[in-house]
Amino acid sequence: MAEYTPTPEAVLRTLDVDEHLADPSIKQAFVTPMFDIIAPRYDRFTRWFSFGMDAAWKRQAMDAVREAMGRSRPVERALDLATGTGDFAVALARLWEGVQVDALDASPRMIEQARQRLSGRDADVATFVTPMIGDMMTLPQADATVDVITASYAVRNVPDARGAVREMARVMRAGGVLVTLDFYKPGFAPWRAVFLGYLQVAGDLVGYAWHRDPVVYGYIARSIAHFMTEAEFSALLHDEGFDVVSVQRHLFGGVARHVARRR
Repeated sequence: MAEYTPTPEAVLRTLDVDEHLADPSIKQAFVTPMFDIIAPRYDRFTRWFSFGMDAAWKRQAMDAVREAMGRSRPVERALDLATGTGDFAVALARLWEGVQVDALDASPRMIEQARQRLSGRDADVATFVTPMIGDMMTLPQADATVDVITASYAVRNVPDARGAVREMARVMRAGGVLVTLDFYKPGFAPWRAVFLGYLQVAGDLVGYAWHRDPVVYGYIARSIAHFMTEAEFSALLHDEGFDVVSVQRHLFGGVARHVARRR
């Protein structure tokens, strides 16, 4: 008899989101199946949920990568963390001729989506992008081998943000550039209540409509409530070996882009 392997949907229904968010030792056990579930609709959801702003934020992030690296040295290797369907990784591959891009995600279904992208509409850069299943807490890249790291909606979802940033610092060459885009907990309490309230209600509704499980997208508000402010993340980057070059805040601190350089 074949061994039964539960689907990500079945796994998620047995887990308590708040318990897993509060305990770093089991957080990834919730996050990975959740992203496996949303993988086929991830791009559509982010566009809808952000009222189209996500696409502009990501274009601006790519502009920030290009500007920060400038022409000071050739970019040989880039790493896109929480690559999702691979949109950032593809954009990186088009920034510099011959750059090799590792596209890493903990979700096998997300990596499947990235591979489909590279075999379809973005096949022209497929030889320069390597999708891989991996853990941001233990990156497979060797010390000081990466010139550029991008991480969109990534650090908030790891068990230990400091440990993940420390891993980024380990694999990055001195002078390399890190660009992150993520949700943060707004510092202004009244706006924080409105912001998280909207995300909670909207996420629950979409989660139920698309998957019959509100927590699939309702997770976003819960994860932000357990996260930090963009200012606290800037301090964390500095502590772990990065100089923060710029911070672009959106939605009054609910979303922010950080550009940092490895010391």
